[in-house]
Amino acid sequence: MNNKQDIKQKIKNLVSKIPYFGTPDMPLRSTTQDHLPIADIKDDIVLFKDGGASIVLESSSLNFGLLSEKEQQAVVAAFAALINSLSFSMQIVVRTQRKDISGYINFFDRESAKIVNPKLKAITEDYRHFITDSIKKKTVLGKRFFIVIPFSALELGVTKSAQSIFKKGPLPFPKDYVMKKAKITLFPKRDHLIRQAGRLGLRLKQLTTNELIDLYYGINNPEPPAVKKDI
Repeated sequence: MNNKQDIKQKIKNLVSKIPYFGTPDMPLRSTTQDHLPIADIKDDIVLFKDGGASIVLESSSLNFGLLSEKEQQAVVAAFAALINSLSFSMQIVVRTQRKDISGYINFFDRESAKIVNPKLKAITEDYRHFITDSIKKKTVLGKRFFIVIPFSALELGVTKSAQSIFKKGPLPFPKDYVMKKAKITLFPKRDHLIRQAGRLGLRLKQLTTNELIDLYYGINNPEPPAVKKDI
């Protein structure tokens, strides 16, 4: 009997020495922000904890398939000119989300009920059947296109970059200093991309502070997927 108790005690002692099993039960108090690289969003600029920054441009879309052959060639040539003109790095992000268009169908039904002309009413009914059939066959997706222009902490200078190793806090440098340097570097790049995109027939718009907050919040807190409803 004593041998069994000795064995159990030895097992408990061994288990208690294992870091995982010896850790007391403590509630998790960290937030999502603790694990994100973003330190702050100010003046339409994203500031990162390492001292870097970035701006985000949202692009309009272009239906390439509906263009004529000559127009397509012109677009390809303009895009090649844009790529060849770049002297800095950028990131192209395409965000795809499921869309629930039941609200649009309800609005369409309300408006079509007001139509008196029988020919127009028949056309609207055919269009509604086309939409509902398309929904049943495929999932409706919405796409947003973004261009991210980064600003590296190394662009602050060697001295400042070295200081970031020893300084603790949300930002390794004063926020105003980072903002000033980031604007000087990022704004000319932004203006260059806007001009080049205009030749493609695209419109680039820099996201504001509130729009950036909504974007990053939506990315890190995604909504549940839309459920298809019988229409």
